[in-house]
Amino acid sequence: MIQRLDVSARMSSIVIHNNTVYLCGQVAKDKFSDITEQTRTMLEEVDALLLQAGSNREQMLSATIYLKDMQDYHEMNLVWDAWVPQGCAPARACVEAAIAEVEYRVEISVIAAINA
Repeated sequence: MIQRLDVSARMSSIVIHNNTVYLCGQVAKDKFSDITEQTRTMLEEVDALLLQAGSNREQMLSATIYLKDMQDYHEMNLVWDAWVPQGCAPARACVEAAIAEVEYRVEISVIAAINA
């Protein structure tokens, strides 16, 4: 069974299948803030969506991070490293990419498990 939450015509915020949670791309609450604040609020949104789906950051399997500019890599990682629970780092990729709205500096897509 596939469960979709927060469904719009374009996408679902959360898709759950076989005890796995797939989150759509998440961005910051304030697209005009700096990379540190964008990363922090983006990860807060990941926390909220994982909780809504019955999971949490300790259950992350994979994360793909998109940076508008790789010059932000170090600052983004400072926030990321403090956020990821010790011993629970997911498989991760980080790439430079054009993001749909030019003001956003970072976006993340996450896959996580749900404890059955």
